[in-house]
Amino acid sequence: MDDFGAAFGDAFRLILAADPELLAIVGLSLRVSLTAVACAALIGLPLGALLAVYRFPGRGVVVVLLNALMGLPPVVAGLLIYLLLSRAGPLGELGLLFTPGAMVIAQTVLVTPIVAALTRQTVADLFAEYDEQLRSLAVPRASAIATLIWDGRYSLLTALLAGFGRAIAEVGAVIIVGGNINHVTRVMTTTIALETSKGNLGLALGLGVILLTLAVAVNAAVMGLSNVGAQSHGA
Repeated sequence: MDDFGAAFGDAFRLILAADPELLAIVGLSLRVSLTAVACAALIGLPLGALLAVYRFPGRGVVVVLLNALMGLPPVVAGLLIYLLLSRAGPLGELGLLFTPGAMVIAQTVLVTPIVAALTRQTVADLFAEYDEQLRSLAVPRASAIATLIWDGRYSLLTALLAGFGRAIAEVGAVIIVGGNINHVTRVMTTTIALETSKGNLGLALGLGVILLTLAVAVNAAVMGLSNVGAQSHGA
């Protein structure tokens, strides 16, 4: 019990003292995850909206595959990206393996299906509601998609926050492609795993507290945006 209390004491001392190592790890985690979410938004928002509005042969298969990819095992994604970025892989010449760039790619692969699937559902619901009105106004399909995305912006922000929550908590894929290299690719989740195995519970718990705080903040933001979106749509 004394060791447990001491570990928590060390954790809060590191946080309150703004320990440089702890801040560097948190900073890298946020940079990697926010970049991945931005990339996922650029891919997932238009992809989901197109699937919601356009009808084409094989669309059902694409939707099923997209929904299935929401549950893609992180270690499988990490392995595939590792093979692509390794020296023998097709993208090996880029030299991205064991860099933050590889971690961004891994998280983008995991987050994009979440953003795209949630966007498709949101835009599809809005399209069903406004389709007749948009047709009566002769609104071009591209303009209709932009209008629907704007109308569902709060729900889509919720989707992005859900993607960020997935990205910031990821460990399996990033440790495969990043290598957990000190001061290079070591993020919160991989550091927690490493320091726990080494018995350095103070740093592990400090990062755990920050990670848990971020998770609570993201969930609070999701609830807040959901309420704002419901009120806006109701109005």
